[in-house]
Amino acid sequence: MKIYDYEVEKIDNTRIKLEEYKDKVLLIVNTASKCGFTPQFEGLESLYKKYKDQGFEILGFPCNQFANQDPLSDQEIQSFCSLNYGVSFPMFKKIEVNGENAHPLYKYLKEEKKGAFGSNIKWNFTKFLIDKNGNVIKRFAPSKKPQDLEKDILKLLK
Repeated sequence: MKIYDYEVEKIDNTRIKLEEYKDKVLLIVNTASKCGFTPQFEGLESLYKKYKDQGFEILGFPCNQFANQDPLSDQEIQSFCSLNYGVSFPMFKKIEVNGENAHPLYKYLKEEKKGAFGSNIKWNFTKFLIDKNGNVIKRFAPSKKPQDLEKDILKLLK
């Protein structure tokens, strides 16, 4: 399977196939609203605004698997992200990223690019960079700040 074969559900309950993002550079992030890394929403939004017109998309997937740091409902998450960080990039329904109930998209991402601790996601705000052809190019640790990804994003946008 390729990344474009997966279907996901937006936070507003609409289902979409990732093939809608063909020919775009993607950054897929598992997010949380009550995490030490939550301020990264600001940096992510800044990258999104700067490069969205050049074919860049960020896809945010809330997850509550790490220390119960996203206990909010999908609607509360959407509100929180919008009000506190001005998030305008697409947010999706809350999912699991590890374990037997991990979303199929995340099973795929983890197999394509393993991290320092194997395939499992270590924490909130793990980031996957995907090129215009749907290839998973890099995996970034939660501590990697969004602005530090700019070089890699620019390379793929060219």
